[in-house]
Amino acid sequence: MPRKSVKTELKTTPINDVSKESTARSRKRKADVAIHLQDPDEEVTEMTKKKQCLTQASWSQATGCTSPCRRIPTPDKVEEPVALSGLAFTQYTFRNLCVTPTRSSPLPVLCWANKEDVWNNLLKKDKAYSRDVHFMERHPQLQPKMRVILLDWLMEVCEVYKLHRETFYLAQDLFDRYMATQMNVVKARLQLIGISALFIAAKLEEVYPPKVHQFAYVTDGACTEDEIISMELIVMKELKWSLSPLTSISWLNIYMQVAYLKDPGEVLIPQYPQAMFAQIAELLDVCVLDVNCLEFSYSMLAASALFHFSSMELVGRVSGFKWSDLEKCVKWMVPFAMSIREVGSSGLKAFKGVAADDLHNIQTHAPYLDWLEKAYSYQLVDVERSQRSPMPSGVLTPPPSSEKPELPPS
Repeated sequence: MPRKSVKTELKTTPINDVSKESTARSRKRKADVAIHLQDPDEEVTEMTKKKQCLTQASWSQATGCTSPCRRIPTPDKVEEPVALSGLAFTQYTFRNLCVTPTRSSPLPVLCWANKEDVWNNLLKKDKAYSRDVHFMERHPQLQPKMRVILLDWLMEVCEVYKLHRETFYLAQDLFDRYMATQMNVVKARLQLIGISALFIAAKLEEVYPPKVHQFAYVTDGACTEDEIISMELIVMKELKWSLSPLTSISWLNIYMQVAYLKDPGEVLIPQYPQAMFAQIAELLDVCVLDVNCLEFSYSMLAASALFHFSSMELVGRVSGFKWSDLEKCVKWMVPFAMSIREVGSSGLKAFKGVAADDLHNIQTHAPYLDWLEKAYSYQLVDVERSQRSPMPSGVLTPPPSSEKPELPPS
């Protein structure tokens, strides 16, 4: 198509005329400004008089009013709300906006950022994405079992296409948060929402995500390509484009890296045992099938899963959590850990075309439905036994104290 030509007419002005006009404007602007200005000494004197008058009239000790000059509370000391009352003053309440982080940073010294800032940003993101454990009540036609079957099927799809664990966990988060925004979703639409959530997650996490026709193919004709693309846009709009939470598998990756870190200069390169990471990830896989997992934050789920494979000392060092913080989640997770102990871990799988150092990151599928049924058949153990839940067979032990990195004193 031929390109339309655009003619531009330039209006030239003699240089002398421009100079005269600029000088005139400059003088006029200076004259206008000078009208509104006064001598600096007179201005300072007048402001000082006004300030003294206001202070004497409003904050006189004779009237019983306190001085407004107060020191700013430090994060280490939270003061009680201050109420100012007096003549012609209403009640004002001030609160301390400086909040001390409840969990100290376990990260090593970073050469590319401040470790405290990085840790605080991770904690903020963990709280920014809210989840609703009761979202199934908004859909009378659905049962929790349907969510279990859907997520188990998505794990199988991830294994077929060699998708990463983070892709599945992001899809699970998108699905649950989207369902919390809807009402009366029918059973026939559940698979479309799930595969669309996985489609979004794959495009965000994978270097080479599967094409939309491949996602439509695995539904066996239940969902078309156009339906997946349309639902993709609906999900993202309903979630207000908040598509980057820090999932439980990401938190587990952080905890494991801190626990087994030997070279702080290579903090972004995994230095933990792949087999142990895969075993703990399997425990998380079973746990996320239960809708009650939404009651806990992702960082708490990962820390509790790590607790079942190590000790509270290690968990507290790498996560900043205390036993009182994790107690409820750890007790809830005990039946799932017992079911895995009974059947044993499936181990680290090998995938053709996947690098050896990336095998633990590929989402695998196991008989999770059977493991979940076994977990439901167990009764919750008492407080004493939950202090040290049974560990699955073949679990690796945490690194010896001599190999643990030294942490600076807090």
